[in-house]
Amino acid sequence: MPGLLRGVARTAVVAGTATTVSNRVSRRQQGRWAAQQGPQAPAPQAAAPAEQPAAPPASDMTSKIEQLKQLGELKAQGVLTEAEFAEQKRKLLDS
Repeated sequence: MPGLLRGVARTAVVAGTATTVSNRVSRRQQGRWAAQQGPQAPAPQAAAPAEQPAAPPASDMTSKIEQLKQLGELKAQGVLTEAEFAEQKRKLLDS
């Protein structure tokens, strides 16, 4: 019985640690993405004329490509697991 409790306790600690690390990585990524996207967004006072709405999708795609590159680098560095990488990539491509 003590061995079973020890195993359950160890599993709980590992799962809690993994959750904490995953959440911290997600918050850090969101902060980085927000910092990168912040300067790129035009100010409300400097709105573009009506003829230029076609330009933002190209910029949006460039932004997504850059974010995908960063996700790949984080995965290569071991910061993200394969599952975390796939989830973040799916969220990015769905937006």
